[in-house]
Amino acid sequence: MSHPFEKVVIVGAGPSGLLLALLLSKHGITVHILEASHELDKQPRAAYYGSAAIPDLRRAGIIDEIRRQGLTPASTAWRRWGDFERITGTDGELLADVDGEDLRKACLVLNQLNQLMLEEALGKYNAQIFWDHRVVDTGQDGNQAWVDVETPRGPTRIYGDYIVGCDGGKSTVRKSMFGVEFPGFTWDTQIVSTDVYYDFTKHGFDDLNFVPHHDHFFMVAKLTSDGLYRVTYGELPGLTWEEMKSRQPWKFQLMLPGHPGPADYKLTDMSPYKMHQRCAPSFRKGRILLAADAAHLCNPWGGMGITGGFVDVGGLYDCLAGIWDGKADESILDLYSEKRIEKYKAMIDPISRNDFRRVSSNPDTLLDQDPVLQAFKKAEGNTALQKELLLSSLAMRYDFTQHYRK
Repeated sequence: MSHPFEKVVIVGAGPSGLLLALLLSKHGITVHILEASHELDKQPRAAYYGSAAIPDLRRAGIIDEIRRQGLTPASTAWRRWGDFERITGTDGELLADVDGEDLRKACLVLNQLNQLMLEEALGKYNAQIFWDHRVVDTGQDGNQAWVDVETPRGPTRIYGDYIVGCDGGKSTVRKSMFGVEFPGFTWDTQIVSTDVYYDFTKHGFDDLNFVPHHDHFFMVAKLTSDGLYRVTYGELPGLTWEEMKSRQPWKFQLMLPGHPGPADYKLTDMSPYKMHQRCAPSFRKGRILLAADAAHLCNPWGGMGITGGFVDVGGLYDCLAGIWDGKADESILDLYSEKRIEKYKAMIDPISRNDFRRVSSNPDTLLDQDPVLQAFKKAEGNTALQKELLLSSLAMRYDFTQHYRK
């Protein structure tokens, strides 16, 4: 069977680029991945993948392995700062069977997930990756698209039928399309992400915990069965990296249950982050496309960034696979851009903004003033209502296959 195109070039071997490469190559489409670094990113980043992303991880054939290597978070709690009494929470086990499908969140440290997806795409489905290939520009004509790349052997040009920018918030692909235009804003707050071995279970903590406070808000998320946790917290703006590192022991002793000193825990990783709310003007310009952080950014407090990126990729896969199979024409790529921007503006952006405002609010008045926590409080003991609230995140998805030719 002949197909209307031959190859997709994906820029960036991050989680969304690798998931797209896996989905496309599994479908039989030739995929070349270009990565500026010589290896996968090892920094502590997202590790929880929300229910809206689970269908795409399942059809990529990796959800069972993710759960085997990682874990399935069972419960989420909002806790009062200081005494850590539970304000309210949710039971993720309610999503273990949704019309026969397990839609519970999944957790696997991102560098492990990236390695899993890379091995699957290269080993089973013949995708190819090119390390030390830094894209500096893109171009296209009526027949093909290309990227100009700097490599250790000198500059080169690589061609494909479509170029997909999955190269993160500082995306070169996006800049080649729109220059510096990336509408939105950057939060003033500094965020620090740490991975730490500390026994939160003896303090009654759930798998995922949010502890609101004006200045010393933090999140605790269980990452592994052997007791590694992600602790992400807010810091003062304007600090140097050295100042953040020097303040970390004090922050932990101030914030965490048991007020631990450095001898009471093992810190394995630490990284600073700035938070953004931004969305590109379009996710398509001819044969050049954007997905995930290259297309839009949001703060990490509700997990909307990584989950939304995976949902982007699942939708883009459906569009490209539809073209490949002769079930859709290229106009479906305009629909991809339109609908994913709609989902960002209607859900990902406003919900993630509220997620951060919630965690950085006054803990003493939060329940009285926050309608989301009030809804979860009302749902305590009512499994049907709680399940309905948890499933509302699936509205982030969009079925592009409904636009296939009948």
